Amino acid sequence: MSNAHSNSYIATDPALLAGEPVISGTKTPVRAIVELWRMGLLPEEIPTHLPHLTLAQVFDALRYYADNQNQINRYMEANRVPDELVHPLFQLELVAA
Repeated sequence: MSNAHSNSYIATDPALLAGEPVISGTKTPVRAIVELWRMGLLPEEIPTHLPHLTLAQVFDALRYYADNQNQINRYMEANRVPDELVHPLFQLELVAA
């Protein structure tokens, strides 16, 4: 894997998720962290949901997103599950949360 920038937890590898930025040493894409954050989770809460990550990795992913919003937004849109494929009970849980 090659680091996208120095002193970073973010890496890209063409053989992993077609080169999408991930947390180094994991298969967790930056977009997964950003999506949790955009759903209202505080950065400090994200490791509770993704316990293999450290808070430093979470903050680095959010920093990477701040510097590369267009790129990560394209990955999020490309991987979005259409509303008609989301189970209705799950949609209710998201609205209630």
